[in-house]
Amino acid sequence: MKLSSRLDTIKNKVTDHYNHIWDCCCDHGQLGVALLSSQPKSMIHFVDVVDELMVDLESQLQKHASAIQSQWQVHCMDVAKLPLIKGKKNLIIIAGVGGDLLIELVRSIQTRHSDIELEFILCPVLHNYMVRCELIEMGFGLISETLVKENKRFYEVLHISNQAAKPITSVGSDMWNLLDSDHQEYLNKTISHYQRMEANSKCTSRVSEQYQELIGK
Repeated sequence: MKLSSRLDTIKNKVTDHYNHIWDCCCDHGQLGVALLSSQPKSMIHFVDVVDELMVDLESQLQKHASAIQSQWQVHCMDVAKLPLIKGKKNLIIIAGVGGDLLIELVRSIQTRHSDIELEFILCPVLHNYMVRCELIEMGFGLISETLVKENKRFYEVLHISNQAAKPITSVGSDMWNLLDSDHQEYLNKTISHYQRMEANSKCTSRVSEQYQELIGK
């Protein structure tokens, strides 16, 4: 199974060993299936609230991954209520959902598990600036970040932790390569988007100016 550019980027960020990897809402389990091969010593948890989806996924896993059934579990449940394993190294991956829902899930997980290390790989569909600001407010730090173009759309992939010392920035830092035409395209589209918003609302913040500052660096 060939992964999309976005999911392949996420998969390649999983370089450490984790006792438990929680694949939440990630393209019908495609990412978790790929991680079964690349992370053979981890327990891969497939999580979604949609019952039909999880029944179908479990059926597919039993057909094609029955030999390694001790390495995966399927959970039909709210991602906000993940039963993280205290004392073990957990990685939570959330991709393919909007920024508002993503932050709601991260905040709920943080509230329920404030006493353990929390490590996430996040790939919101929209509202990256808002997501970053909320993560900063919650006290997360940056492990790595990558900009991905897939089917003419751009995605920011953030690997974060509540133990990481490097600060997350509201407009991104490590992900930019402004010699790359794709990165230039994304930056210009983002600046134009916020300029339109700022022109048509009573918004006093100037988000577009924060992105424009990247050009001068």
